[in-house]
Amino acid sequence: MHNDLSQRSNKAVATWLLVGVGMIVVQILIGGITRLTESGLSITEWKPITGALPPLNHADWLTEFEKYRTTDQFKYVHQDFTLRNFKFIFFWEWFHRVWARLMALVFLIGFVYFLVRRKFNSRMVLPMVILFILGAMQGAIGWLMVKSGLVPEKYFVGHVELTTHLIAAIILLSYTLWFALSMLPATQKKFYHSRIHNMLLVLVVLVFFQLIYGGFMAGLKAGATAPTWPTINGKFVPEGMQMLSPVTSNFTDNKITIHFIHRGLAYLIFFFVTGFYFIVRNTITDRQVRQFTSCLLAIVMLQVLLGILTVVNATDRNLLVWFGVAHQFTAMMLVLNLVVLLNIVRHERSITARLG
Repeated sequence: MHNDLSQRSNKAVATWLLVGVGMIVVQILIGGITRLTESGLSITEWKPITGALPPLNHADWLTEFEKYRTTDQFKYVHQDFTLRNFKFIFFWEWFHRVWARLMALVFLIGFVYFLVRRKFNSRMVLPMVILFILGAMQGAIGWLMVKSGLVPEKYFVGHVELTTHLIAAIILLSYTLWFALSMLPATQKKFYHSRIHNMLLVLVVLVFFQLIYGGFMAGLKAGATAPTWPTINGKFVPEGMQMLSPVTSNFTDNKITIHFIHRGLAYLIFFFVTGFYFIVRNTITDRQVRQFTSCLLAIVMLQVLLGILTVVNATDRNLLVWFGVAHQFTAMMLVLNLVVLLNIVRHERSITARLG
């Protein structure tokens, strides 16, 4: 009886966390739209409470528009913007912030409810604390990102700050899903295989760096530097990859170098996952592992295709938004699939640790 109640409590908490996973996915997509529509600097102030309401009358809209007109982005990039144009970009930044507030509210209400109903056990305390810390950090990083673009001679948010915001969101997404999986009955059965586990860890590292360079690509608009495929402006190894000094700055600030690395990592991940798929197919009989590995390969193939379409349409603003957001969504699906596989597949020494 006690075990049955405990399992039901775990399932309820896991469902709440999975709702959070879905909301984080939506938030990252809204963030992608906000970046691709150049909306991030439309709101120049951070008002945690009153900022939840948009301008309610024409005078309020004019006040907000005047604040935006003081930014260098307006002066040098969007100087032809009308109030109507401003309302469009304001909406996406406002929606992005409101959705973040809604997520915080859903997590807080759920936390209080499960706490009052005594659904939490001692093993959930530390993960819950980590979860709230990650959420708070994400909000703080988001505002620091916006501030990075509200300075003289900056037309957009900093690409390093943007990437930090993205990676923090992916970490929050992954941790929330991992926490939920730890309480779902369907994922309690583990599969022990050292080689497969180690290959997954290698893939996690590759995807982590690919996400970083994806953030750099978006932040620097590096796709537009070479809207061609399969070559990069007619060459497989483009010129100008070492034009910055010191040399190391090319890896973080040189658009063509970042473009080259992002493409190279995409190919490397594709071939790695293809090899991983055939190894699993030929050596593993576990149904769950085989199913999620098949999904992994399908997602990577789709991601490569969307990456190509995003690059070749990088100079078309409307198509770039559609393909860019689809590319970002597929990247999140790849991350979620990886988290599930890592949760299921464990290193063989874990068996010894459990028995010990």
